[in-house]
Amino acid sequence: MVDRAISNASVAGLSALETSKVLRNTYMLLGMTLAFSAVCAGVAAAMGITPINPFIFLAVVIGLSFVIHKTANSAMGLVWVFLFTGFIGFYVGPVLSIYMAIPHGGQSIMMALGSTAVAFVGLSGYALVTKKDFSFMAGFIQIGLWAMIGAILLGLFFDLGVFQLAISAGIVILMGSLILWQTSAIVHGGETNYIIATTTLFMSIYNLFMSLLHLFMAFGGDD
Repeated sequence: MVDRAISNASVAGLSALETSKVLRNTYMLLGMTLAFSAVCAGVAAAMGITPINPFIFLAVVIGLSFVIHKTANSAMGLVWVFLFTGFIGFYVGPVLSIYMAIPHGGQSIMMALGSTAVAFVGLSGYALVTKKDFSFMAGFIQIGLWAMIGAILLGLFFDLGVFQLAISAGIVILMGSLILWQTSAIVHGGETNYIIATTTLFMSIYNLFMSLLHLFMAFGGDD
């Protein structure tokens, strides 16, 4: 009985150490990729590059996501993650330049950045502190992601008008749920690969920021 208790305690201790390691590596890599993406955005904006075609952007993002998942257990996974986040930054830079040229666009960008930071810290902190299991949200998130992709594709072909605001609001809720779910998955051992976790959280932050920016611009009367 004593030996079994010691063995169970050792397994629990190793599991806690592994979880702590995944969390540490995830947030460290997430911080580096966000910084790298911001630099790429700044470079693209400074060069005056025109925004990348949305179809090309979506195709590259999907392709790189696939490659990241295939190489997540190797050192090459890190290379692809930085290429992935750098490419997104290269896309975002020119888009933000366009917003900056609109009256109150800079204010909307700062509001979106601040709101995104507060939301991410608050949601991830809640999942870490409470240690609640949000695995039950997996089905909702999976359906929501497919719906989001479908809405994005529709938006490329049709003018959705006011429905675009509803879509942006829905994406904000979906990305908040994804942050809770992914953080919870790390805490409870459901996600042990920090490269995959980083990619998921990065995309959550990106989509959350862009959706909030669209909403702030719209309600500010500038969209």
